[in-house]
Amino acid sequence: MSEQSIQSDTILSVRGITKKYGSVTVLSDVDLDVRHGEVLALLGENGAGKSTISSIIAGLVQPTTGTMTWMGEPHAPQSPADALSAGIGLIHQEMRLLPALSVAENVFVGRLPIRMGRVDRSGINRRAAEQLRRLGLDIAPTTLVRDLKVAAQQQVEIAKALTLNARLLIFDEPTAALGGEETLRLFERIEQLKAEGVSFIYISHRLDEIARIADRVAVLRDGQLVATHETAQLPVKTLVEEMVGRPLDRMFPDLDEAIGETLLEVEDITSASGAFKNVSFSVRQGEVLGIAGIVGAGRTELVRAIAGADPIAAGVVKIAGKPIRLSHPSDALDQGIVLVPEDRKAQGLILPQTIAENIAQTNYDQIAPKGWINPKAVDRFARVAIERFGVKGRAEQRVNELSGGNQQKVVIAKCISRNPRVVILDEPTRGIDVGARAAIYEVIAGLARQGMAVVVVSSDLDEVLGLAHRVMVLSRGINRGILDREKADRVAVMELATT
Repeated sequence: MSEQSIQSDTILSVRGITKKYGSVTVLSDVDLDVRHGEVLALLGENGAGKSTISSIIAGLVQPTTGTMTWMGEPHAPQSPADALSAGIGLIHQEMRLLPALSVAENVFVGRLPIRMGRVDRSGINRRAAEQLRRLGLDIAPTTLVRDLKVAAQQQVEIAKALTLNARLLIFDEPTAALGGEETLRLFERIEQLKAEGVSFIYISHRLDEIARIADRVAVLRDGQLVATHETAQLPVKTLVEEMVGRPLDRMFPDLDEAIGETLLEVEDITSASGAFKNVSFSVRQGEVLGIAGIVGAGRTELVRAIAGADPIAAGVVKIAGKPIRLSHPSDALDQGIVLVPEDRKAQGLILPQTIAENIAQTNYDQIAPKGWINPKAVDRFARVAIERFGVKGRAEQRVNELSGGNQQKVVIAKCISRNPRVVILDEPTRGIDVGARAAIYEVIAGLARQGMAVVVVSSDLDEVLGLAHRVMVLSRGINRGILDREKADRVAVMELATT
C-alpha cells in the first residue's frame, strides 16, 4: 500500500501525544494511526500506556501535549460523551456496569429512549436482546446485572458498545473473562463490523488472539511506541520481547515431579444451585491440577464450593483422608484451604487500603493472636509477604496504585501467608500482561514445590496445559475426564469440554 493511499485510508491520527501526572510521564511522544475497517492490536505490559492512550482517544483523559485528527477533522474530546457523539466507543477492561439495573438498562444507560414521556422499556428490551443473541448470550434483557456471572457481565459490556453504532471501538481486554466459544462469537461479530467499515483498537494480553483477529500491531513499552507491524502474523516470541524489552526464554516453569500423598479428595459433590453434579477428583502434595472447560461448565462454582463459599447439596470433601464440614469460608480456612478468586478487585482486595492492610485482612489471628493489633506487627508481617512473593510496591502503598500483576501477587500473598495445605486459584492471570504472567506462574509452581496441593482454574487453555500435572475437564457441570500431562493437549481437552 502506498504512502498516499495509507494516509487517505486513515480515520484516526495521533501525533506527539504525551501525558504527564506531575513529574511522572506515562506517555511520551506517541504517534498512532488507525485505518478504515481494520483491527489494530495495541500491545504492552501493564503500565506501558495502553489504557492511557485509549482513554485520551475516548475523551476520559486529556493529553499534556500532542494532537489528534478524526475523519480528517481535529479531535480533542473533553469527555466520553464528546467521543461517543463523534463515533468512538471504549469498552473498559474493568467492567462499569450498574449491578442494580437490568441488562437492557445497562446497555442503554444514559441514552434511554423516551416514548410518550416514558422510557420505552419494550424497545430497549427488544434491542438489547438482539445484541445479546448476536453474541450468543442466552439471558433475558430484564435480568439484573448483579445476578450474572463475570463472563456474562463482560458480554453485556460488549453488547452495550455494539448498540452505539460507533465507527471506532476500543476493546480493552474484551475476552479476559470469556471462554473459547464466547471468544469465537465475538471475533465473528468483529469481522462483520469490519466488513461494515468499523475500525477497532484491540488491547489484549492473550497473544494467540492477535494473529487471529488483528490486521496490524503496535507495541508500547514504558509509555513509548517501540514497534509497529504491518501484519499480525508474527512469532509470539518477537512480540513478547518487544513488550518486555528483553529476551524471554520460556513462559512456564519446569514442573517438579516429586509428588507426595493425596491431600485433597472430592467425592461425588453436587452443587446446591445445580451448577455441577457428582464431581470427584483428588490432588496430591506438590501437584498442580488444572480445571478446564468452557464458560458455564461450573468451574468457578465448583472451587467456590470446595472453599466453603457456596453450599454443597451432596458429597464429601476430605483433607488428608478426613471428611471436613464446609458451611462457611472460615471452615475451609481452618482446614487449610484458600481460594484466590477470579475477580481480584471485587472479591480479593480492598482497593483504597494499603498493601499491608490487605495482606493482614485474613491473617490477624497470626499478627494479633491476643486481639491487640499493633501497626508495627502488621507492617512486619506484610514486608515478609511482599518480599516472599516479589510484590513491586511498599507496604504503605495503596493497592489501587499497583499494576494488575502486582495486585494479583498481593491477593496470593494474603492467602498463602496463612500457610495453607490446599491453594485454589481461579483465573490467576486474568487481565495480566505477559511479563507478569511468567512471574505468577513461577509463584504457582513454587507453591507446589513447597508441598501444597494446587488447583488452577483458567479460561486460557495454554495456561492450564503449561502449568498442570493433570487436567480435569468439566462440561455442563460434569467431570468428563482427567488427563495426564502426556495426554493433555488442546484437541483432547476441547473434545471433552464440548461433550
